[in-house]
Amino acid sequence: MKVLLVNGGPHEKGCTYTALTEVKKTLEEEGIETEIFWIKNKPVGGCIACMNCRKTGKCVFDDVVNEFVEKAKEADGFIFGSPVHYAGATGNITAFMDRVFYSGAKEFLYKPAATVISARRAGTTATYDQLNKYFGITQMPIISSRYWNMVHGAKPEDVIQDKEGMQTMRILGRNMAYYLKCIQAGKEKGVKLPKQEDITFTNFIR
Repeated sequence: MKVLLVNGGPHEKGCTYTALTEVKKTLEEEGIETEIFWIKNKPVGGCIACMNCRKTGKCVFDDVVNEFVEKAKEADGFIFGSPVHYAGATGNITAFMDRVFYSGAKEFLYKPAATVISARRAGTTATYDQLNKYFGITQMPIISSRYWNMVHGAKPEDVIQDKEGMQTMRILGRNMAYYLKCIQAGKEKGVKLPKQEDITFTNFIR
């Protein structure tokens, strides 16, 4: 079993990375393979609704999005991390997730996911809500912790001192491992995934 942890922050080894690393260590203690995937600092363009991915299975912009979706095919769970910028997720991870979940949605179906948010002070809960919406529309079980999945600090050293935040990360890691093991046990017992229906698009224009 493998979990991909996405660092959506502009710093490869910044506050978001520090929080994700605590989750990673706990997952590995539980026997789960992990990888931290940094989306880097090259600007990520937003979705242009060209629908090309519906024909090819890949986003028309061949960048970090397609790279990640390829990795996602072999992953069993996901944790997406972002710092707070103006009370929301970073522009890069927002564009990244828009395109990842549109072009590669089938690779995430029924796989558990969680969000990790880092901030100096405020905006964490708004960002937490924002990123969880991607999972809710993709039929992914959302993994929680004892508190909302967040840490506080202006630099990595501060985050390490956020004892409750770091504990929240460890509990999140153990909860993710538990659900992955439950899913695996279900598969071994022959429990099938829910039946899928064709999407019915409805609007209110008559």
